[in-house]
Amino acid sequence: HTAFANQEDALKEVYQILDLYASVYTDLLAIPVVKGRKSEKEKFAGGDFTTTVEAYVPCNGRGIQGATSHHLGQNFSKMFDISFEDPVTGGKAYAWQNSWGLSTRTIGAMVMIHADDNGLVLPPRVAAIQAIILPVGITAQTTDEQRNHLMETADEVAKMLVEADIRAEADLRDNYSPGWKFNHWELKGVPIRIEVCSFS
Repeated sequence: HTAFANQEDALKEVYQILDLYASVYTDLLAIPVVKGRKSEKEKFAGGDFTTTVEAYVPCNGRGIQGATSHHLGQNFSKMFDISFEDPVTGGKAYAWQNSWGLSTRTIGAMVMIHADDNGLVLPPRVAAIQAIILPVGITAQTTDEQRNHLMETADEVAKMLVEADIRAEADLRDNYSPGWKFNHWELKGVPIRIEVCSFS
């Protein structure tokens, strides 16, 4: 909740918050949204109006409300006597209020939009690990020299990506099969998998 001495500043904030919501959804979560205003029936009860960002969920063909920013006007400040001394008139004035905030709904929308039957695919900007590098093609016929070369190459690729400010790791564990690792990292939502193999 925020409070302002005048309506102009309160209205300005409502739309600034709406723009911030749109930025979080599009720039961080890779979710396109439509900015708009709720109908009188859908607005926050007791408020003057409600703005919203809405997203489309492809798996069910429905829209989802991403986040809202409410302009409450002076309705609640009059009801609860939230007032201040007007610096111009010296008299009592009621605050102009807004209410807004992101919630776990945002995470839920991201999961609904970016998940599939194999799990969640995290958008690169919010993924803890953006790329996983896996050495593959190691068989019983692979020599120790070839195996070490694959492991070193996978590790070098990860280091190059980290130097380029990409959150990357190499999974060099040899007690798991490539298929197990593929599944493991898919379930963790890592958006990019790089496989390093030998061409001999």
